[in-house]
Amino acid sequence: MNMRPDISAAEPLATVSAPIMSERRVSLIGGLMVAIGPISLALFTPAMPEIVQAFGTTEAAVKMTLSLYFGGFAFAQLVCGPLSDGFGRRPITLVFMAIYLAASVLALVAPNIETLIAARFLQGVGSAVGVSVSRAVVRDVFTSERSARIMNMIGILLALGPAIAPTLGGLTMEFFGWHAIFVVMVLLGIVVMLVTIFALRETVTRDLSRIRPAALARSYGSVLRSPYFVLCSLVIAGTSGAIYTQATVLAFILMDRVGLTATQFGVGMLMQTANFMAGALIMRKLMPRYGAARMVPVGLFFVAVGSIAMAIVLRAYEPTFLRVMVPVGIYAFGIAMVMPAMMTAALAPFPGNAGAASAMMGFFQMGAGMVGGAASAWMGDPINALATVIPLMGLTAILSWLTWRRLPQPTLMTRLK
Repeated sequence: MNMRPDISAAEPLATVSAPIMSERRVSLIGGLMVAIGPISLALFTPAMPEIVQAFGTTEAAVKMTLSLYFGGFAFAQLVCGPLSDGFGRRPITLVFMAIYLAASVLALVAPNIETLIAARFLQGVGSAVGVSVSRAVVRDVFTSERSARIMNMIGILLALGPAIAPTLGGLTMEFFGWHAIFVVMVLLGIVVMLVTIFALRETVTRDLSRIRPAALARSYGSVLRSPYFVLCSLVIAGTSGAIYTQATVLAFILMDRVGLTATQFGVGMLMQTANFMAGALIMRKLMPRYGAARMVPVGLFFVAVGSIAMAIVLRAYEPTFLRVMVPVGIYAFGIAMVMPAMMTAALAPFPGNAGAASAMMGFFQMGAGMVGGAASAWMGDPINALATVIPLMGLTAILSWLTWRRLPQPTLMTRLK
């Protein structure tokens, strides 16, 4: 039975009568909101080896600051997404960004690794609102090809933040110390709150019935009962989730094993982001001609090439910068071609509870980073972890897509082609 209606023509069931924001405005606001989570992650990574020394702790303990960040990010989305369906996108964004801001201050003054781990967990909780609300706003206002274009633009803007963040984090640490990194996060939190207050328009009508326990259970139940949604989310988890997993190991490989300084590491990470941006720009150029859906297998081809290269090269040779980052860059190039269609497809059947659907998709995405990061920490050797965990995530994405494409295709995907 085909449970997917003609969603390309569906109207957002929960939209308000306020003037609709333009594609550019939604793209810029959405890109900023989505980026705060990855930026907060990427800013921190150059400081990880230094923090091991500063607190006299272990690599495993410092990696916990990332694993619990992912955990807070993943599980908080299950709360902030539905809350934004009930209370509205703007007030929930402000509440969770206040949590992020307080956590950033706590991290700045943390006297020990335990406090820092707790602060990073709370940062993950607060920054989770950016992903779930921004995608829900896109679904509130736009559908079909326009939604895919915005998702693509958000992806480009998302790439700009992490592109600059490791370099900024490395320079900040070398000139002002690792504590100053959290000053930057405090400023970032203030900027997002100001944008929410002065630029983001409300896109849903306040309806507290959506956050009743029974309503939440129905919302998440309808999402998780859809193999269409689950398979789309697994493709997203296996691709973009790999970027978050890599963040837990690349600093230790490139700084401790290859010998880069914090600044060199930050600049070197531009290779990953430059490849992602190249893929996103090519995707934006080709999408009007070929459609977003037809670019997904092309992207997964590059994910497969990057996965195979990691699995073979890192086991056969001693790591160098290029031996590590070329496969990582190829993988990132492919991700940019996968995300727009799969994000749009995952959210399209749920116009009435886009916040819950976006939250669950984000849970899959960040949950993959949490599981991948935990598996990498458990394996110990960061090179072996990179050569094993990331290829397995790529395989998961490819198999999920191959299964998904066998399902009856709705009108949405026809129009995206």
